[in-house]
Amino acid sequence: MKAKRERNLMLVLDEPGRFKAEMAAELGHRRFRDGGLIRWHDAGDFFSEAYLLMCLELFRAHPHITFYAYTKSIESFRRLVEPDPPPNFRWIFSYGGTQDALINITRDRVADVFPDEEAIEAAGFSSQEDSDLLGPPKVGIPANNIPHLKKRLGNRSMSQMQAEHDASAAERRQRRAGSPGASSSN
Repeated sequence: MKAKRERNLMLVLDEPGRFKAEMAAELGHRRFRDGGLIRWHDAGDFFSEAYLLMCLELFRAHPHITFYAYTKSIESFRRLVEPDPPPNFRWIFSYGGTQDALINITRDRVADVFPDEEAIEAAGFSSQEDSDLLGPPKVGIPANNIPHLKKRLGNRSMSQMQAEHDASAAERRQRRAGSPGASSSN
């Protein structure tokens, strides 16, 4: 699986036209003739604007298929997707990235990682344990059972952990900016 993912990434980076042609051929396969529902990325994200734009072209070229994706690329989506989204594309903003402050919890479809199912319910999110297919606006994902990652998350959600990290980083920047001899990089 790792080798296949690396091959696909290298194809996108080195030969984007070929990647797009191969994906168009795959999406044109007879198994999708009557439509379908495809989660774009089971891991990963829209890592560049060029890649995101290429994906949007693919989605528009296959209107009989519904595509959905989780993303932390919120700023790019605000500029490149939201003004004119393909009608067959749904996205979920995932907490836990550097652009969390751009998420509007009352307007956006969002996903957050929680320590367990009880924490998901307590936060007012709906669990995606059974399915994450185009469901509710607030999707809760139980943390993977990886001991060192669960320990790091503790009793917090991913959004809470990221907010703590962001506040700590802002405090460090403020201390550096106020310290004697500190210089600005503006």
